[in-house]
Amino acid sequence: MASRLRKTRKQRGSRFHGWGQVKGHRSHPGGRGQAGLMKYKWTQTVKYDPDHFGKPKYITPGAIIVSRWLNVGELDSLADRVRNIEGTRGSSPKEKELSTSLDLSSLGVEKLLGSGRVKNVYRVSVSKFSSLAKEKVQNAGGEILVG
Repeated sequence: MASRLRKTRKQRGSRFHGWGQVKGHRSHPGGRGQAGLMKYKWTQTVKYDPDHFGKPKYITPGAIIVSRWLNVGELDSLADRVRNIEGTRGSSPKEKELSTSLDLSSLGVEKLLGSGRVKNVYRVSVSKFSSLAKEKVQNAGGEILVG
């Protein structure tokens, strides 16, 4: 469009260019919508929407994502907590058997990993486990049950 045909050419000299009096055309002081997210609204961006900029994380379509796991080094503290909850601190063989069997699946653990040391004998029931975790539990005299 030619400059001479634009509306602003006709409004030259009219002071407010059709926007009324003093406050006219100033109703959005911070800008509209997402304006200024990398400038003067940066603090809000970092605090409330940190993933706004950049590309989304690529996830392989067939990947199996394990959200809850446990290392074999944490089995001792977990067994102590289970004993305290169940109240099985007795010395009878049946109570010791109950205290050394752990059902990780019922506790929400999806996979047992092999970091740490196994100090006691455990019968662990879990749906997935690493080869190192299986080796460490078996070397301590325990076993892993798939369940």
